[in-house]
Amino acid sequence: MIPQAFIQELLARVDVVDVVGRHVQLKKAGANFLGLCPFHAEKSPSFTVSPSKQFYHCFGCGAHGSAIGFLMEHSGLSYVEAIRDLAQAVGIPVPEEAPGGAGESRHDPGLLELLAKAAQFYKDRLKDTPRAVDYLKGRGLSGRTAARFAIGYAPEGWRSLQAAVPDYASPTMVEAGLVIDAEGEGGTRKRYDRFRDRIMFPIRNPRGQVIGFGGRVIGAGEPKYMNSPETPLFSKGRELYGLFEARDALRSANCAVVVEGYMDVVMLAQHGVGNAVATLGTSTTPDHVRKLLRIVDRIVFSFDGDAAGRKAAWRALEACLPEAADTKRMEFLFLPPQHDPDSFVREQGVAGFEALLAEALPLSEFLIQGLSSQVDLDEPEGRARFLALAKPLLQALPMAALRLQILHRVAEVGAVGTVELERFVGGPAPARGQGPRDGPDRQRTSSQGQGPAGPGSGPGAGRAGLRPRAGLPDLARRVRLLSALHPALAFEAPDPALLPPDIVGWLELLRAQPEGSSLAVICESLKATHPEVVAALERDAAADRSMIAEMTFDEARAEFDGALAQLRDRSIREQLDALVAQGIRSDLERVRYQELLLLRHKS
Repeated sequence: MIPQAFIQELLARVDVVDVVGRHVQLKKAGANFLGLCPFHAEKSPSFTVSPSKQFYHCFGCGAHGSAIGFLMEHSGLSYVEAIRDLAQAVGIPVPEEAPGGAGESRHDPGLLELLAKAAQFYKDRLKDTPRAVDYLKGRGLSGRTAARFAIGYAPEGWRSLQAAVPDYASPTMVEAGLVIDAEGEGGTRKRYDRFRDRIMFPIRNPRGQVIGFGGRVIGAGEPKYMNSPETPLFSKGRELYGLFEARDALRSANCAVVVEGYMDVVMLAQHGVGNAVATLGTSTTPDHVRKLLRIVDRIVFSFDGDAAGRKAAWRALEACLPEAADTKRMEFLFLPPQHDPDSFVREQGVAGFEALLAEALPLSEFLIQGLSSQVDLDEPEGRARFLALAKPLLQALPMAALRLQILHRVAEVGAVGTVELERFVGGPAPARGQGPRDGPDRQRTSSQGQGPAGPGSGPGAGRAGLRPRAGLPDLARRVRLLSALHPALAFEAPDPALLPPDIVGWLELLRAQPEGSSLAVICESLKATHPEVVAALERDAAADRSMIAEMTFDEARAEFDGALAQLRDRSIREQLDALVAQGIRSDLERVRYQELLLLRHKS
């Protein structure tokens, strides 16, 4: 675990303008710097970087945070990786506290070096092995592409890697997943190479460091593909093959093509489709989807058209649902039965593949088609089963315009009214909290929101309006905790009429506290009247105090203002959705609709 004092010292030494400026073209605009947001497509710059507050903020998509947060968002690094990257840039070592706290697993710093040596060894052996070279040439691979992806070959011998590393018996070899250490006959230990007689595909992290391998057997043999095991550096449920090599093409196309195999990625890149990545022999996970959505606004899953490919696509759809957002597109492409992406692009070329991409099914349409194919929609029983199958999928969708659109479509196919379907389905699944890999700077706008305020809500609604609800979005929790730890923040909250009533009521309560009240004083004061809120505050403070309490007031102000702005935008969107759902029938409602549209445009 990295000490918080070091993180604060590191942020004091780096300049967020320099960090962001290495990736975004910035121009001076008054006291701040302005540029095109790297996190969403825009033609007019709305992305600002503040040298005084040491924060970036996008008024278009809501992305904001410190230098650490920027590296996490832009490069797909974890919190710890971003800290290490910044520390390396300014030339200071990263201290570590004793393990046991929250955060990523610690690992021997020599792991990366060991994996790099193994990757170079495999790459050198490929040149010495005509059989492996002939196999790759037979697949249509060029030497230039093989070099770009650092493809290699693991020799047939049981302990070939012994020639590549200084200490084959080291425990680090097992930790890196390079060797297997098993008990042999008579209780003796037997150690041998994990990968033998296989084409080797190094798997690299966003900084280009080798963190694992995929190995494909040459000719017959099982398993056909083998990955590195789970290690402190590598988890196949989070990593994507080719992400490092595709980084420029992904941002240029603003689209990621997800395929199933290493060779699909390599051959697509060779033929000009450089924005392809692959899952590592496992189903698509929400971690995969989140990692890609940090970089692009569109994901196309390209799978075989057979039963196995459609099953994999459906699992990908289920992983996408909680991450769906109105500004993102998830689509599904099924190739002709006789093709995989590798064979298709070799036969049809990049133009043919791009034409196929243009015909990809949107997530909404694939969902409807997939459910419809399982039932008989001509019968009431079939339509009832259709709605029952759709229910958990609809619940997984965050509260956003896309959910409304899909609800309308499902209601139409299921021959029920939208209001009836909404009642049957219920609300969306509770918003999930951010995991430890997200770090404190991950404050991208969540697409999960609260329902429109009902009658009697607002500052004067009393205790009911302040009771923490199941699934309370992280942004609202963040505002409560920030304002409780830094009470002065609550005295300048903008646009109370457009904030969620829970937050408005909370800020009103804070304003009623004596000036300079600490968190302990606030909790003691509210314990009798708002015990649920106090319990939630104390729980959150215990978990996040180290992240928030040590912020400067300006840093807390930047996070607080950003969270309020996002909650305000969410509230505007929800009011618009509510007006559309109930139907705009009066002149007063039409005026209100136009006012909200104008406010949303300004925000």
